[in-house]
Amino acid sequence: MLSTALSRRLAPRGIHYGWVVASVTFLTMLVMAGAVGAPGVFIVPLQREYGWSAADISGALAIRFALFGLMGPFAAAMMNRYGVRRIMLIALGIVTGGLLLSLGMTDLWHLVMLWGVVVGLGTGMTAVVLSATVSTRWFDKRRGLVVGLLSASTATGQLVFMPLLAALTDSYGWRMALGLVCGVLALAAGAVMLLMRDRPADMALPPYGGDAVVPAPVDSSSLGTAMLAPLVALREAAATRAFWVLFGTFFVCGASTNGLIQTHFIAMCGDYGLAATMAAGMLAMMGLFDFIGTVGSGWLSDRFDNRRLLFAYYALRGLSLVILPFTGFSWYALSLFAIFYGLDWVATVPPTIRLTVERFGPARANIVFGWIFAGHQIGAAMAAWGGGLSRTYLASYLPAFFIAGLLCWIAALAVLSLPGPVRPKAVTGAPMPA
Repeated sequence: MLSTALSRRLAPRGIHYGWVVASVTFLTMLVMAGAVGAPGVFIVPLQREYGWSAADISGALAIRFALFGLMGPFAAAMMNRYGVRRIMLIALGIVTGGLLLSLGMTDLWHLVMLWGVVVGLGTGMTAVVLSATVSTRWFDKRRGLVVGLLSASTATGQLVFMPLLAALTDSYGWRMALGLVCGVLALAAGAVMLLMRDRPADMALPPYGGDAVVPAPVDSSSLGTAMLAPLVALREAAATRAFWVLFGTFFVCGASTNGLIQTHFIAMCGDYGLAATMAAGMLAMMGLFDFIGTVGSGWLSDRFDNRRLLFAYYALRGLSLVILPFTGFSWYALSLFAIFYGLDWVATVPPTIRLTVERFGPARANIVFGWIFAGHQIGAAMAAWGGGLSRTYLASYLPAFFIAGLLCWIAALAVLSLPGPVRPKAVTGAPMPA
């Protein structure tokens, strides 16, 4: 009822309710991303309290990253079958419950189950596929901009919480910081319950920029059938070269961002004598410039060849990762890195989503992109685990940074192998051309 009343108030002002839905989605993705990124602040405190090694903790976080991505296509299918609002509320409940239980953990397997499995499954239900679903359903125009805004919320949420969480951890311990995350998750759940709607048709509205109300498709399939839909989409999409290029380049994207920088940047700065609060401040700066860069990337993706955009993003990211170890980790050098790298953090998402919609069609794009995003998180998991191994057995994070930079350059070349723009075509039926 609140959403209907608000829509009626906004309509005379020329404001489409899709912008309210986008705002609630932005908030949800922001706080869920904060829940994903928060453990990066807690690595050193957990080592001190429990005596766990970096490799032990990184292993649990790697499971979280992998499940965060692998849930994507199934979450998209559940959103199609049961509604976006319902799935968002379930996901927020799962993550909040897992984090609250972790306040009393004492053994490593507790960390693996709660921060790895439970948080991974819950956050995966509102991963980047949520932005693809909302932008496709609610917007015919400005879709690239909306994807950019929602995608920016992911990295921004992972990064802007870092300074506050680091300060709380230093002053009151990691449990107090984790309690703050739980409180923000509850706030987001309230906003979803009151304001979120599944489709414009629920409010007798056309999508933003559209002329006609698009009725919701009738889906009477069972839960088992709905869960098979991602596997069918994967089988058909995997027959195309475009899918594997996008999957592989997004694997590199995850490895060079969430898995490496988000997980290990604070700990690596500690190796060079920097306080955790300062390192977290650098991550927050990255989050600020990530927002600017990703929104700008969404704007560019509506206007330019998305393959060339991805080439530039990956090439520049690889350059920044290779140069970082030679900066001396001074405040000035890290600030420049934070600005340069931040502009590129999630800039890859809008062009990747647009390429997915272009080649596989809007009807199933969220499921196909869910599998591509799974590649992103598998890459993140491997980098999170590999970075911990590098620090434990080689006493340095630097080899992981050099490898990530090289992979970015390979991804930049690979994306140029995609053919030029094609007309959208559904993923079902005959296999798509390469």
